[in-house]
Amino acid sequence: LSAQEIRYLAPDEGEQVLVTRLRDGTAARIAHHHVVPLLRRRLDELAERVEAVLLLCTGTFEPFPYPRPILYPERFMLAMAQAVAPWHLGVITPDPAQLDEQQTRWSRAAGRVTSMPASPYTAAETLPALGTRLADRGADLIVLDSLGYGLAMKEAVHRASGRPVLLPRTVLARAAAELLG
Repeated sequence: LSAQEIRYLAPDEGEQVLVTRLRDGTAARIAHHHVVPLLRRRLDELAERVEAVLLLCTGTFEPFPYPRPILYPERFMLAMAQAVAPWHLGVITPDPAQLDEQQTRWSRAAGRVTSMPASPYTAAETLPALGTRLADRGADLIVLDSLGYGLAMKEAVHRASGRPVLLPRTVLARAAAELLG
């Protein structure tokens, strides 16, 4: 998409926010409702050419009618957190506008949820401090809730917090290997 098209996708106040990294490495905030029709078109284009689709976003998406399996990272992450059954879940999310949504979403997996923002694209250096703060507040498990967070970030949060950390890209990769391997 052009820069102008990407600007058009920006969320208005109160809209569900997704954060993504562009090819040039910069981050962009986009409204969830703008992404859904783009995904539907891309899925239609790919239907006959792929065996499965890995959705590379941890946002909440209603199931798309599709002739191939679609792996939704959010569902795998919620299932993993629910399986661990932490009392207090710490969630690091890319954008402050996502904090309320994270509280609602992750409360299905834990008795208590504490969410904090740190973009994997512009604020990765703050992740260890957030891990420490979450551990100090009693988090049993920490979720890095974006595919933008990488292995080094996961390790930094784990070292700082002393808590297990769920990383969407590894959870999704392992699920894909199991289901498609």
